[in-house]
Amino acid sequence: MMTVVAKTTSHRLLIEIRAKDFPGSTLGPGKSNVHVGLQGRGDVTGLVNGDAVSATWTVECNLTVPDFDVRGPDISGRVGERFIYLSWGSVDASGHFAMFGRTKLMLDSVDPSVLTAASQDGNKLVGSLGLTTQDGRPVYAAVRPPAINWTISGVHRRTSRSPERG
Repeated sequence: MMTVVAKTTSHRLLIEIRAKDFPGSTLGPGKSNVHVGLQGRGDVTGLVNGDAVSATWTVECNLTVPDFDVRGPDISGRVGERFIYLSWGSVDASGHFAMFGRTKLMLDSVDPSVLTAASQDGNKLVGSLGLTTQDGRPVYAAVRPPAINWTISGVHRRTSRSPERG
């Protein structure tokens, strides 16, 4: 009996997070000068004020196929449960960020065919979402569709030659 082992390949994947509907920079006692940013394995980066109209963060990572696992310094979670953190906090006068909540953008809700297409040359995966709940607070939840819309942006570059015209 012959065992067939699928070849694992890795593709560069760009993920762009497009956020809108921010909750404001003051959320009550102890929650002023509110900011949100991308949290990877280190500090929170790309801080944006809670009064912003919109924000965009870009995450560089790798997609392995055939298991459709997304890995990189800004990706958290275990295999099959990967996600991107957006962390909420207050920034004090010295610029120190004190986190008080997080939003988890769940990558397990992205269809594998969309991940594959997004990893093709010239494309990226785009997650679009609002960051305020119906009662005006920041979203502190695991976010999956329909609360986030995952799409592909860009144009796949053709690698084959067009027939020559005579």
